[in-house]
Amino acid sequence: MNLNTTYIDGAASAARSLTRAGLWDLALESPAAETVALRAEVLTDRFFWRLDKAAEAEDAVAALSQDDPALGGFYDAQLAYTRLLFELDARPDDEARARAGFSASLEDERVTSWATFWTGIVIEKFDDDSERAKARYTEALDFALKDADLLLESYAIRHLGALALEEGDGTGLDQLRRSYHLRAALGARPQTAAAAAAYASELPPGAEADQLNELAARTARELRLTWLAPSQ
Repeated sequence: MNLNTTYIDGAASAARSLTRAGLWDLALESPAAETVALRAEVLTDRFFWRLDKAAEAEDAVAALSQDDPALGGFYDAQLAYTRLLFELDARPDDEARARAGFSASLEDERVTSWATFWTGIVIEKFDDDSERAKARYTEALDFALKDADLLLESYAIRHLGALALEEGDGTGLDQLRRSYHLRAALGARPQTAAAAAAYASELPPGAEADQLNELAARTARELRLTWLAPSQ
């Protein structure tokens, strides 16, 4: 057994756990975050939730792209999508970058499952094609179940549930509920807050919706989740 490799793998796992908890700054203090790939991963995630320190994320992704163009393209696509979604200094080529980056990543087995999900997002948001998006989310869900990737499962069913509700299918609420519980069980605090707000928005006024909204608001304030806090 290579003890150094075991240490690095353990540190990377710990850094990802901190990232899921919304403790990005602590994750960046991990020795594992000295690797260009993990640093790009953490900073890309932080940028999505906090919408700040964009330059740090862009520099990290650019550095990764020099060493690993395929993986760098995956994170670059996420940055481009985040800028477009939140109208945050979006560049003229951001839509093309998001499309190209996620499409190319479908061929990279390291991120195929997540790229499949993100491709669904692009189709839904940019092409307004819910049926094609649903097919991608379903494919991503299949990957998640096969790989026991509970976080990806939570993302896939969150979006499948939303589409089902738009079509008048009440079972979509069950999917939103499961997404919320999966994220909470994983300790994915930013994602749990977002899921709580989404689930609450589909519930009738009452104690459950109030509790979910309060949880989302409290987490958003604590972790400085920029785009979630104003809505609470």
